[in-house]
Amino acid sequence: MSPNLHADIARVVFAALFLAGCSGQAFAKSSDRNQEMIIDSGFTDGSFADNGSTVLQGNVVITQGTLDIRASRGEIFMKNGEVSRAVFTGKQAQLKQVNDDGTPVTATADKLEYDVLNDIITLTGNYQVTSPRGSNSGQRMVYNTRTGAMQSGGDGTRVRTVIKPKNKAAAPPAGSTN
Repeated sequence: MSPNLHADIARVVFAALFLAGCSGQAFAKSSDRNQEMIIDSGFTDGSFADNGSTVLQGNVVITQGTLDIRASRGEIFMKNGEVSRAVFTGKQAQLKQVNDDGTPVTATADKLEYDVLNDIITLTGNYQVTSPRGSNSGQRMVYNTRTGAMQSGGDGTRVRTVIKPKNKAAAPPAGSTN
């Protein structure tokens, strides 16, 4: 696999880990980009050619530094020699990474899709994004990695966001006089 392809796949993966965007901070451990990427699956079919696609099936595992992606199936689409889209599916597909400040972030969904050409990430099917700062869950989330705009819900389903307090001091017990 060419170094440019590694960079393209890494770009897809890092962008897919927009998760801390929900809490308003940059995401993805920058040193991970300098690590080798390991793609492991039970079956690979396709081409990383100019306008091809490659299907990864059977316990797909992609690792690079702190990045860890696990899915039943992955598909990488190429356009003019560059990655144009990546789709990971499963019950549940999972992405984990540690950002530069050491905060771990995890996303799970039935389908994780990254449209590289438009910088749009879509999580569908029982998605959940979690970090020590909070969580967001629902049936569908669309996130623009260029603008930071996020849309979820609006399809008749509920969206749940939990934001943890910055002050981690324990609250005084009920009935105490402080």
